[in-house]
Amino acid sequence: MRLSIERSALLKALGHVQNVVERRNTIPILSNVLLTAQDNVLTFVATDLDIEVSEDTSAEISAPGQVTAPAHTLYDIARKLPDGSQVVLQINAEERLDVDAGRSHFTLPLLPSGDFPKMTADGFTHNFSMPAPALRRLIDKTRFAISTEETRYYLNGIYMHAHNNVLRCVATDGHRLALAESELPAGADGLPGIIIPRKTVAEIRRLIDGMDADVTLSLSDAKIRFTVGSAVLTSKLIDGTFPDYERVIPKGNEKELTIDNKVFADAVDRVATISAEKSRSIKMALSTDSLALSVNNPESGNAHEDLRVDYSADSLEIGFNAKYLLDVTNQIEGRDATFWLDSPASPALVKDSEDENSLFVLMPLRV
Repeated sequence: MRLSIERSALLKALGHVQNVVERRNTIPILSNVLLTAQDNVLTFVATDLDIEVSEDTSAEISAPGQVTAPAHTLYDIARKLPDGSQVVLQINAEERLDVDAGRSHFTLPLLPSGDFPKMTADGFTHNFSMPAPALRRLIDKTRFAISTEETRYYLNGIYMHAHNNVLRCVATDGHRLALAESELPAGADGLPGIIIPRKTVAEIRRLIDGMDADVTLSLSDAKIRFTVGSAVLTSKLIDGTFPDYERVIPKGNEKELTIDNKVFADAVDRVATISAEKSRSIKMALSTDSLALSVNNPESGNAHEDLRVDYSADSLEIGFNAKYLLDVTNQIEGRDATFWLDSPASPALVKDSEDENSLFVLMPLRV
């Protein structure tokens, strides 16, 4: 195999695939990227056995072939080479990979390409496309609430399904819930509920960052495939049952609090400076058009801040995890956030004044 490729093209393709590769691998071949050179197209493939990412890019190929090379090392080399440099990749007489660019020369070890695991790509029953910005929004509005608790593995991802003619994504860790909807794409009718793993969510979000093109989603019972231009990400789905999240969304909360979101977020952030790191609890005391935020921490002191708000219901004191409050306020795009409250022990419903297609639920804390 011998080929020449422009440094930026090499870096872009490697940047898309190498993130899947774990830094520490007990299986050596999984530390490598598979390079296939044929018909002036260089294909990169990386996998961790649960996710596979591939990308095609143009290259001048003088001798076709296939090799696997250390993914992170090759990416670091490409990243450090000068802009505009032409990179020559070729297998030398010792069956190692020579990487040459100008006066720079590197030699990397190889592993047999025949040992590289391939993810099967059949049985896809649903295929539909949606704009990258719409998929980005669904991910950004919900992924902060994905659980990291491995024992509840069925919460370790985003639940995507068709619901009443919309495409709905939901994530929850039992302490907070995030829900976002978008127009149901053509071909997504009857889409069954699937749980997209946390790592897959992060990888596809990285892949579509800043893009406006359409993303094609293909689904089977056990896998999901995203196709974005010349990049393809295939992933296993979480084999589990997502809980009945609709039971968690409050239906009878009648105490309405409307507040300037940025003012509120800044105040929570200031007052939370005193909160204990473990619980980060913060108390909200509500009375007519007034909100008092307070933290009482025997070890590090007290904090208190008063805010003018729009609130006319009965007085109420309720506590929340400050980090979770800030996570939600980060997703509010409008000027105001609206909290729908009931009692100190009942979950709060939070909505964005300018986005009727998303909502958030926060479980209270004792304070």
